[in-house]
Amino acid sequence: MLTFFLQRLSLPTEANLPGLLRDWREDAINFLRHDAPKIVFVLVIAYVLIRILRMIASKTADLHIRKLPSGLRVQQIRTLTSVITSVGVFVILFIAILEVLSLLGLNLGPMLASAGIAGLAIGFGAQTMVHDFINGFFILFENQYDLGDMVRIAGVKGTVEKMSLRQTVLRDEDGTVHIVPNSAIQIVSNTTRDWSQFPLRVVVAYSEPSEKIVKLLKEIGSEVRHDPEFSDDVVSDIDVPGIDRVGNGEAEYLILIKTRPNKQYRVSRELRRRIKACFEKNNVQAAGPGRIYVMDQGTGKAS
Repeated sequence: MLTFFLQRLSLPTEANLPGLLRDWREDAINFLRHDAPKIVFVLVIAYVLIRILRMIASKTADLHIRKLPSGLRVQQIRTLTSVITSVGVFVILFIAILEVLSLLGLNLGPMLASAGIAGLAIGFGAQTMVHDFINGFFILFENQYDLGDMVRIAGVKGTVEKMSLRQTVLRDEDGTVHIVPNSAIQIVSNTTRDWSQFPLRVVVAYSEPSEKIVKLLKEIGSEVRHDPEFSDDVVSDIDVPGIDRVGNGEAEYLILIKTRPNKQYRVSRELRRRIKACFEKNNVQAAGPGRIYVMDQGTGKAS
């Protein structure tokens, strides 16, 4: 019908003006009788589908949020809900627009071909950003890490402070903020998923009896495990496997502490304090001049 309007516009002479107006009137009446109700019907259906989609997404998100034991995943669930809703709304509107244009008599073939070429050009120009969003979607969907988790991604390690489909923001131990594009994330190492384990190494003189040292360390571990202040943080008995290394006039004993996420450092500091006090009380000889009793495996720092 729109094509017919354009053909009529190509005959603007005064002689044909009354006939042109009469044809326009007939076309307008025909459009209002036949095509307009179809267009209104398409728009109403699209509006109803969008409302239903948003209602389902909102109810589903609220249901999952209420089931969460903590609020760490609220942002991820809302982000996923927003993404899924946006994609659904786009698809519904796109189909509705195509139907409306078809009812108006437009030839959609050239338009779709142009849109395909433009989309291909944009895709090549923004492929990194598309990769960011795809990676971000699967990170959220698969729950690879949460807000507050300690993770190692793209060669940096820190606590997750913010995450979106575009990027992840980490803050490391010295306060430095790392902004990592999700497309750069290939391997995720999450050190705080479900539980954390901290290996603590105690170095004493070689001459100290092994049975005595292991007994003292087990007693200290049991005290911390049953201390009301730390019992909720420790998820299992503190394990003392025994001697882990011998050499240069010293013996190194291993302690394994399994705790709730992000609680291993608090518990390990208390263990160090109690080990130092216990060794001083029982006259446990240090490994050598200037050597400190407890050493941290990962950093090599003594305390």
